[in-house]
Amino acid sequence: MSDPLVLRGVQRVYRGEGEDLPILRGADLTLRAGEIVALVAPSGAGKSTLLHVAGLLDRPDGGAVLVEGRDAGSLPDAGRTAVRRDTIGFVYQFHHLLGEFTALENVILPQMIAGRSRPQARAHAAALLTDFGLAARLDHLPGKLSGGEKQRVAIARALANGPRVLLADEPTGNLDVATAATVFDELLAIVRGQGLAALIATHNPDLAARMDRIVTLRDGLVVAG
Repeated sequence: MSDPLVLRGVQRVYRGEGEDLPILRGADLTLRAGEIVALVAPSGAGKSTLLHVAGLLDRPDGGAVLVEGRDAGSLPDAGRTAVRRDTIGFVYQFHHLLGEFTALENVILPQMIAGRSRPQARAHAAALLTDFGLAARLDHLPGKLSGGEKQRVAIARALANGPRVLLADEPTGNLDVATAATVFDELLAIVRGQGLAALIATHNPDLAARMDRIVTLRDGLVVAG
C-alpha cells in the first residue's frame, strides 16, 4: 500500500514585482500511516507554504505531491478539490467555524458536501464531537463556545470525512497553555487511534517532542529537526 502522503522535489516560488522569491527548493517528505510528524521552523521559513502545497491548497511550481501514490498536485482544480475533500483534513490556527451554524452543523456540512446523507452525517458528527468532550455543546453556536471548544469543533470537522492525512498549522497556537495541552492530548489520541498520517506545525517544543519525529525547513528543504 502506498504511503498516504509523499512530497518529492517540491518547489514553490512566489513571484513579485521584478523578483522571484523561492520558498521551497526541492522539498522531500514522506508521511507514513500512523505517523505524527512535527514541523518546527522559524517564522518565514515556509511552514504554511509547505502545508498548503501538501494539502493541495496551492499547486507546486515543480516536483510532485503524491497522495496514496497518485500525483495529486498536478491535477486540475476540480481533481485536487476532490482529493482534498476525501483524503486530507486541515486544521488551522484560527478555527474558521461558520458562525451562523451550530457546532454540530459545522461538522455535518463537509460530510454532506462529500455526499453523505444528513442523518448519517449528523450521527457521525455527534459521535466525533462527543469524543472531544462536547456532547453538551452540540447545539451551541461558535460565539457561545470557549477557544478550546471552538478548536475541538474545528478538529472534528477536519476528521469528519475520514481522511488518511491530517495537516495542522499551529492548531493550539491561540490557546492558553493548559487548554492547548488538553486539546493536543485529544488530537494525538484521535490521530493515533485512527492510524492517520499527520504533519503538525508548531512552535511549542514540548508538543513537538511528543510526536514521532521532528522535521524543519532549511534553505527551502525539509531536513531532520
